[in-house]
Amino acid sequence: MRSVFDFIIKPSNKRYDNEVSIDGNNLILNSGIEDHKFVSREAIVIATPTAFKTDIKKGDTIIIHHNVFRRYYNHQGVQKDSSRLFNDNEFVCGIDQIYARKDGDSWKTIGERCFVMPIKNNDPWSLEKERKNIGIVKIGNKTLETLEINEGDLVGFKSNREFEFLIDGQRLYCMESNDILVKHEFKGNEEEYNPSWAESSR
Repeated sequence: MRSVFDFIIKPSNKRYDNEVSIDGNNLILNSGIEDHKFVSREAIVIATPTAFKTDIKKGDTIIIHHNVFRRYYNHQGVQKDSSRLFNDNEFVCGIDQIYARKDGDSWKTIGERCFVMPIKNNDPWSLEKERKNIGIVKIGNKTLETLEINEGDLVGFKSNREFEFLIDGQRLYCMESNDILVKHEFKGNEEEYNPSWAESSR
């Protein structure tokens, strides 16, 4: 069965990613369903739409919006499934809710999406662990490449663009091409900031 405009997908593992492994022991980070940060963003494509062609194929692993798998409580306090639930553990997902697809061992973004990793804040007088609005492009796109901004480049980005994803044990911020404001030159003291809990989710 195929949908006309939507992809049919299923979670690649579970609907919620709320466990990490520390020294061989599993630690549950959150037992509720309200926090979107713990909703799984990784899915497997079961079927592609019939209305248009795309590089995304059946069987591909993709990164999606958290609301696709998310559960919630209605105004009566009753737990409900996402409106995107299609059948049992299968969901429908629009192309605008897909951010990246796995191509071999690497990730390719969809449309204007890109992923940036923050860098450590080396200011000894600051309590912030990462520098604000500065990061390293980890997954780029064709638009950025035409602007000579490539993966591994240090960039400045707009405020409030910290849409957090965990991809292959890395905490990355998803944003769009026009959120990237400037390409910086490395000074030599920049260091990626990836919390230990993110690495343990691999």
